[in-house]
Amino acid sequence: MDIIKSIEHEQLKNKIPELKVGNTVRVHVRIKEGNKERIQVFEGIIIKVQGGGVNKSFTVRKISYGVGVEKTFLVHSPLVEKVELVRVGKARRARLFYLRDRIGKAAKTKEQVGARIENREITVKEDLTEEAPVESAPEEAPSVETENPTVQETVDTVTEETVETVKEEPVKEEDKKE
Repeated sequence: MDIIKSIEHEQLKNKIPELKVGNTVRVHVRIKEGNKERIQVFEGIIIKVQGGGVNKSFTVRKISYGVGVEKTFLVHSPLVEKVELVRVGKARRARLFYLRDRIGKAAKTKEQVGARIENREITVKEDLTEEAPVESAPEEAPSVETENPTVQETVDTVTEETVETVKEEPVKEEDKKE
């Protein structure tokens, strides 16, 4: 593996969500303000997915107070905490730029009938550690040790105690004023 690919491989996330155009997603983004860090949620429709490898990105569009807002996120960015699938949309195009001209309910994609909302993840990065082959004698079988689990029983005992009833004396008006 050359140097550039090895550096890019370190930056990849192990598992990424399966992103499809038309799906409604909820993106949890880590935002740093001063010395505080918080997670902000951005929910909208994926209008495009582009690139590959470390540079793979997706654009999410939502309408906030009557104004269309689009944000582009890098899939492998450490600032993207997680991506949740909210709705499976039906799209027949790779890019849904026509949604920019639509207003209200027309700006949504149709929901795919009978689709299950599953957060499928794609394994991108696998362990590439090269291990030297271990030589073992074929005659000997490895010994398997089984441990018997120890069970400890705890017994809680409850004792009943009688409670004395306390009679309260009526408070005089003179004591209240003091």
